[in-house]
Formats: sequence, structure tokens, C-alpha cells
Amino acid sequence: MPEAVAKGGPVIGINGDGIRTASMPARTVALTFDGGPDPVWTPRLLGLLRRNDARATFFVHGAQAARHPELIRRIRAEGHEIGSNTYTGAVLGESSGPRFQAELELTQSVLAGTTGVRTNLLRMPRTTSPDTLCGREWQAARQATGYGYVLVAADKGSRRPAQGIVRQLSQTESAYQEARRLLRNGTVDRFTTVSEGIGLVPYTSPSLVERWAGQGLIRITGLGQVFSTAMIWILGVAGGLGVLRLLLLALFARAHVRRLERFRTGAPWMRDTSGPVTVLVPAYNEEAGIGSTLRSLLESTHRELQIIVIDDGSSDRTADIAENMGDARVEVVRQANAGKAAALNTGLAHARHDIVVMVDADTVFEPDAVERIVQPLAHPAVGAVSGNTKVGNRRSLLARWQHLEYVFGFNLDRRMFEVLECMPTVPGAIGAFRRDAVIGVGGVSEDTLAEDTDLTMALWRSGWRVLYEESAVAWTEVPTTVRQLWRQRYRWCYGTLQAMWKHRGALLGTGPAGRFGRRGLTYLALFQVALPLLAPVIDVYALYGVLFRDPWESAAVWFAFLGGQIVCSGYALRLDGEPVRALWSMPFQIVVYRQLMYLVVIQSLVALLLGSRLRWQRMQRSGTAAEQIGGPVPYRSVPMR
Repeated sequence: MPEAVAKGGPVIGINGDGIRTASMPARTVALTFDGGPDPVWTPRLLGLLRRNDARATFFVHGAQAARHPELIRRIRAEGHEIGSNTYTGAVLGESSGPRFQAELELTQSVLAGTTGVRTNLLRMPRTTSPDTLCGREWQAARQATGYGYVLVAADKGSRRPAQGIVRQLSQTESAYQEARRLLRNGTVDRFTTVSEGIGLVPYTSPSLVERWAGQGLIRITGLGQVFSTAMIWILGVAGGLGVLRLLLLALFARAHVRRLERFRTGAPWMRDTSGPVTVLVPAYNEEAGIGSTLRSLLESTHRELQIIVIDDGSSDRTADIAENMGDARVEVVRQANAGKAAALNTGLAHARHDIVVMVDADTVFEPDAVERIVQPLAHPAVGAVSGNTKVGNRRSLLARWQHLEYVFGFNLDRRMFEVLECMPTVPGAIGAFRRDAVIGVGGVSEDTLAEDTDLTMALWRSGWRVLYEESAVAWTEVPTTVRQLWRQRYRWCYGTLQAMWKHRGALLGTGPAGRFGRRGLTYLALFQVALPLLAPVIDVYALYGVLFRDPWESAAVWFAFLGGQIVCSGYALRLDGEPVRALWSMPFQIVVYRQLMYLVVIQSLVALLLGSRLRWQRMQRSGTAAEQIGGPVPYRSVPMR
């Protein structure tokens, strides 16, 4: 920097005549406060100055001024001076050209909108005395004076008040105490503003457009504050719900394990169920997987089976493949296409046995799956049992993400639901029912697109209990493209919302119906509807924090939440007999896959509120549900309870 600046006064101006500097007269002090206005300390400083009949200069951040325009007006009304400390306090020497101009002009817009003036005074952020204006900061200082600013630094600490000084303070408690000590200094005759002390013109008049622009900026900032406050509350609620869900899943999964241990030692009311079973297989254009499904059923350790394939108007070879299985236990019923619920009701009409197992035509069963899933029906109060659905075709990344979701999201949920006695869904892939219980609730309803959820909720409301048999394993084929996944989950979510609304009366029920309503429906509303609607705020706010706040703090919070999910997922994998190496893809699942599922929930809820009608949509099958059986991740069977 020039020697005239390094050895000159703290007030610096540059024009065609060269560099000029100035200092406060003897026994005159210009108190200057950087940053703010602060809603706590600015009013206290103004009160201190008023009590001592003193004037000061406030170098404000434009962003803070837009948030607190009433403090800017008060500073001006009480005779103090306002200068610019840039819009955000950015270091001008390190700012790009557009950022440099925005930092200065946005601050002027706010001042024009609040007080009707443009300031001529500028304090460069992170500078103190003139000799700190060096290197890039000096280049930025020269550029700023080209906009008509006078630069105000501060005198070095060695200069005494009796000599006249410009003192630089912040808006904090320590600055407040220092200002009070200076105001009591007996060697000072006058505490005044910078411009008054050296005879400068502090302001110019803005145009009408500048005033309107400033007022608009202030209003937008106010709306942004409301939005930010709302986001913080939503973040708290979403984060709280997420943590609560993790704790509930872990707690009740452990309780479920202990319950199983007690059952394995023998329960007096439990006995083997070895009677005949009817298996219903609704099928529509399932030629790719129907053969594998039927072969797995025919190899079941539960030999006394009636397997009914209900061909729902297929246009491919589904019915022919079923009829050519060469086993008398397989029966084929053909009907015109009417939907899955109608196909299941047709199967119920042809069922000869009291226990019915309903399965999807793309599902492959473990040999003991049927035998295990019917055992809880030995208790007369149990009307349905959910099996353990696993992902068979888990080779692609998208399928691996769904594998984690099935183990952590679906199966861990079912453990909790059983302990709380509020299982909301017996999945269509594998579920066992009492035939008279299903007929007693009117069969499988066509009112919703989630016929399995609708049926399960109807059983609860009729007084039946629904359990989960985690050792009854079936392997299903999941979507392998984003388009297929979106359509499947959209139908699931839309149908679940329909079923929740249909059975909302369970909230006021008694007995099993009331327990299901107040526990199950409340859980679904909080964690399957509200949480997905709010959860994106966590990721958005984490990104905002990394970019504009403390990046390490934001990253630490996000990774802590990720760590909790990984621990719970690892526990779920262990309970399901799955290797934990699948966890490597979980961070990517949270970043990509979870967002997709959140959008599905949002779209489903909007569609339901708008009264849109969604048709049943079938996924294109490739017959890969059996990929995992006998592969590198064999299922470790759990003893029957």
C-alpha cells in the first residue's frame, strides 16, 4: 500500500487528486460498531449512548439490516450514523467481481428501503488500522473508492483518546463494557460520528427505484426468516421422528427376539398345525415366474396342499404352465380379467381347507415356509400371519437398496408391530389366513389398491389378531428399473393411504381393533406419511448448513443420523440371517433411494387429496426371484415357535 495510507489517518479517500487521509481532532472520539444490527446488543448500546449523550457510527451488514429494519430506523432516529460493512461481512479482497458489487449494492438497497439514504462510508471487513489494508485488500479498497466510498479504518491501540481516535468495536458484551469505559474517560470532550468529526458528507439520496427495490428486498428477507424458522421447526420434528423410529425399532426388535426365545422353550397354548392347507396363487401374465413359484410350493415339507392358480385373464402361457406341472395338487381356475382381489375371492370359493395361504405368482418359497407360517394359527385368536419376504434378485444397486429396505424397513417394522399387536399388513407375497376369518369380513375387498393392507386392517377390526412369523421365508422379485419401482411404490403408498382412511374408525374401537387403530394407524400416520413428507428437510438443511453455515457441524449431524441408521440396519440384517456387507450401499441409498421414496409419498398424498383415481399396475416380471436361493447368502433357518 502507499506510505500515505500506512502512516496516515484512519479515514481514507481516493480521488483524482490522489490519496487523502484524516484523523479525529484532539479530545474527540468516534465510536464505531461493526456488524449487526444485533437484536440483543444494538438496543443496549443505543441505550448506553443515549444516557451519555453521545453519538456513534454503526457499520452494518446489509443482511442483518434487512432482518431488523426497525433497528436501522432507530439508529438513524437517535442521531447516529450508518455506514456499510458489506452485505454478509465477506472479505472483499477474496470476492469475485459480481460478489464484490453485490456485497456493496445490496447493503445500499436495504439502507435506501429503511432510511431513504445511501451511505458514503465503508468499513472493509476483517480490517482494523490502515496498515492492514495491504495486498488484495488494498486493491479491493481502491475499487470501492471508485464507487464513491470513503474508507473508515481505526486508529492503532497505542493512540490515546486525548489525541482523538476512531475506535473500532463489535456488538458484543465485551465491546459494550469497553464503550462504557471510554464514555467515562475524562480526557474526552466529545463522542461523535466519523463524518461529523472530520466534516464529511455521510449520505446521498437514492432514486425512487432504489427505495422500492430496497423495500422489496426487506420484505423478501422477512418471508425468508419466516420460512427459515418454519424449516428449523420442521427439521426438529423430522429429526425427532426419525430418531424416535430408530429407537422404537431397536427396542421392540429386541423385545420380539425375547418373545421368540420364550416360545421356543414351549408355550402351553401352542401346538403343531399339520392339517391340510390351501394355497392361492393369483396370476396375470406371470409365465416368467409361475413355474418357479409352483415348484417351490410342491417341494414344501408341508405335503398336504391344495394349490389353486387363479389365472386372471392372462394373455400369455401362465395357465398352460400351471396345468402342465404334472402334480394333482395344482388346480387351475381361469377367469376373465377382474383384478387381484377378485382372483383371490375366486380362489377362496374353490378352497377346500380352513387354512389359506395367499402368495404372489413371482414368489419362491423356502421348503419349510408353508409349514412354519401356519403354526401361529394354532391359537384360536389368530386370524392371519405375515411371512418374511426377502429380495431374490439383488444383483443390481437398485435391488440391493430394496433388499436393505425389506430387511430394515419392512421386516423390522413387522417385529415391532407384532409386539405392539398392530400389524397393518400381511404382504401379498406370503401370508396365511383363516378362511372363515377372511369370509367373515366380506372376503378380499376391491375398495383400495392395497388389498392386502385393507384385508389385514379389516381382520383387526373384526377382533382377530395378526402375527409375524420371521422364519417363514419367501423370495420375491423386486423392480430393477426406477420406472417400475416408482409405479409399484406409488400403487402401494396410494393403496395404503386409502386403507388408512377406510379404517380410520379403528381409532375409537375397543379390544384388538382399538389397539390396532391407536397404535398401528398412528404409527403409519407419523412414520409412513408425516416423516417422509418432512424428512427431505433434513437433507436440504444439511446441504444449506454445509454451504452457508458451519459445514463441520452440519456434516457431523448428518453422519450421526446415518450412523444410527447403519447400526439399526446391521442389527436387522443379523436378525434376518443376512450378511452385514450389504451396508456398504446404505449411504447412497439415503442420498438417492430415500429421496425417491419421499417423492412417491408426496405424489400419492397429493393424488389422494385431489381425488385422482389410480389404476392397478402390474410390474413386468423376469422370473429372477430365485436368484439368491443357494447363492452366496443362504438363509439360516430359525427354529419354529
